[in-house]
Amino acid sequence: MNPLARLGIAARRGFGRVTPDPFVLASGLTMLTLVLALLFGEVDAGPTGFGVLELSFAWTGAGVWNLLAFSMQACVMLVLGTALAETPVFQRLIRGLVGLARTPRALVGLTAGVAVALGLVNWSLSLIGGALLAKAAGNRAREEGWSLHYPILCAAAYAGLMVWHGGLSGTAPLKVTNASDVAEVLGADLAGRVGVIPLDRTLFSSLNLVVSGGLLVMGPLLFMALTPPAGSDVQAMTAPAPRQGGVDDPADASDEGWIDRIESSAVFTRGLALMMFAGLGVFFVRRGVARLDLNTVNLTLWCLAMVLHRGPRQFLAACQRGIEGCAGILIQFPLYAGIMGLMKVSGLSVKLTALVAGAGANALAGLTFLSAGVVNLFVPSGGGQWAVQGPIIVEAALRAGVSPETVLMAMAYGDQWTNMLQPFWALPLLAITGVRARDIVGYTALWMLAGGAWMLGALLLTST
Repeated sequence: MNPLARLGIAARRGFGRVTPDPFVLASGLTMLTLVLALLFGEVDAGPTGFGVLELSFAWTGAGVWNLLAFSMQACVMLVLGTALAETPVFQRLIRGLVGLARTPRALVGLTAGVAVALGLVNWSLSLIGGALLAKAAGNRAREEGWSLHYPILCAAAYAGLMVWHGGLSGTAPLKVTNASDVAEVLGADLAGRVGVIPLDRTLFSSLNLVVSGGLLVMGPLLFMALTPPAGSDVQAMTAPAPRQGGVDDPADASDEGWIDRIESSAVFTRGLALMMFAGLGVFFVRRGVARLDLNTVNLTLWCLAMVLHRGPRQFLAACQRGIEGCAGILIQFPLYAGIMGLMKVSGLSVKLTALVAGAGANALAGLTFLSAGVVNLFVPSGGGQWAVQGPIIVEAALRAGVSPETVLMAMAYGDQWTNMLQPFWALPLLAITGVRARDIVGYTALWMLAGGAWMLGALLLTST
């Protein structure tokens, strides 16, 4: 067994012993943020005279409900992704893809490569596509009798969330391509000094092509190296067995009345899908793939699932199964919204970023990357981080003589970097694949270390 495979097993066991359930982690981070806000933040005692009460009020009143729209989007993505995965056509397609792999290592590398490539196109596409691929890959490994630890496939499927902010759905790079968005975040004065930053200076810059291209190559190679040879992992875990009987299996319709036949007719689902496809076509013509967002991804999943199921009855039955996995999203996303509210009200995010702003020109990009990684553990939102950190790091860059796009990309890399420790974005994947956060975090932590060294090294070389 090679040293990296041994390291992967050791990391899996070590993190598996100490990683709490995502809900426990979110609750602990909430209490930790409250304590840090009281100790280091600027807390107004308010009418009650007690800062802790005012923070609690801000948390419940202006915090926990701020991600309701996003929570619904994530749930819809999970439900429709599950419905699409259960269509016979999609199952045949994905089985064909995983059938290209002839060994367990190749199967893991394929999963990581697809997830990272999709992450460079769109983060949500990577999340749902990677999860579905991992599930199918796990079934392939079980059918072949391969000795393979199923969670490494799920960890590989999550790898795309460490490249997304340098891809076509990266929030910060897209937010500086027009004057109104720049002014919205940076303010009129700073925006006037910076101007718009086109994509050829961010996403299509030589820095990002090296960083993201390197991660695209590194991801599959690393996860393949972390995969032990067949038969050498004594704690190999197989994927859970799929449900018996697909939702599109022919049913006995001999005792159905005419209303039952109408309710099962594909005319309604496919007619509705046709209207949606027309709207999607207009979207891509007018805005292009670079502006692909979560609503568009969900609409695409919705269309495909309705077209590929036999009718409304089968489509709705598959959606019902997807709804079963939404509990974690509905309960935990509000907790992170509350954490974001506490960080903003107390000024903790601004203070952390301000500490970095005092660094010299050579260290600014690297420290921005590291600080963004820390902030992401508490504020797992690319747009939220750009709103908090953007004005401070851009002002610091101008004063230090560093190009604004360099610190912008440093923040983007830091934001995506610690996703590998933060289970917030992994919740839909965990629900689809049936694994726990503690099962995959050992592998994702190693991917974080390797990818982080690559990103930080590129930033430091660029800044010197």
